[in-house]
Amino acid sequence: MPVNNWPKEDRPREKLLKNGEHTLSDSELLAIILGKGIKGQSCLDLARKILERFKGFRNMGKQDLGHWKEFKGLGEAKISQIKAAIEIGRRLSEEKVKEKRPRISSSADIVKILMPRMQDLNKEVFKVLLLNSQNRVIEIIEIEEGTVDQAKPIIREVFQKALEDSASFVICVHNHPSGSPKPSPEDKEFTQALVAAGEALLIKCLDHIIIGNGSYFSFCDEGMVK
Repeated sequence: MPVNNWPKEDRPREKLLKNGEHTLSDSELLAIILGKGIKGQSCLDLARKILERFKGFRNMGKQDLGHWKEFKGLGEAKISQIKAAIEIGRRLSEEKVKEKRPRISSSADIVKILMPRMQDLNKEVFKVLLLNSQNRVIEIIEIEEGTVDQAKPIIREVFQKALEDSASFVICVHNHPSGSPKPSPEDKEFTQALVAAGEALLIKCLDHIIIGNGSYFSFCDEGMVK
């Protein structure tokens, strides 16, 4: 039966408006994004099948278009809406960090902020935390398509942003889509160049962190950044 034919108190959208989004199940939230179902399935039935297939929202965000198209009748427009909603959720955590401006005292503090989003990315992304003299976050910037194979452009952009925001320290973070955070020779060379550039500009690079799937590598923790 289409959701529009259900009693109002059972419809996900009406439940959200009446009781708040926090009261809805994962499948009900996803059903609202879907808006409508496909032939023979309500939007809630379809939402349940999607969640069962991908084992939750986190894995949904990692799937390419081919996996989504296993659901007959689910078009690219709806797939885009779902992936956009998941990405919004990931970015919210970074926005909260910028508002609170927390003090960074260890690599674990950084990983707690960035791992939820970065561990699931299918491409290598480079982020930089700009810190003030009290080690509090000024800004988190993302360098589009940043990889250590593009070391010179990344280093130039890192310190350009740091100078613009009057940052005292920088911490660089990138992910390994393979899931292993083990540094490559290029990662090590890049870190050395990054530290040297910071010393020349009197903006210290405190750490370079590589994020894998549920694990990370810190050059500072390993004694490779002083």
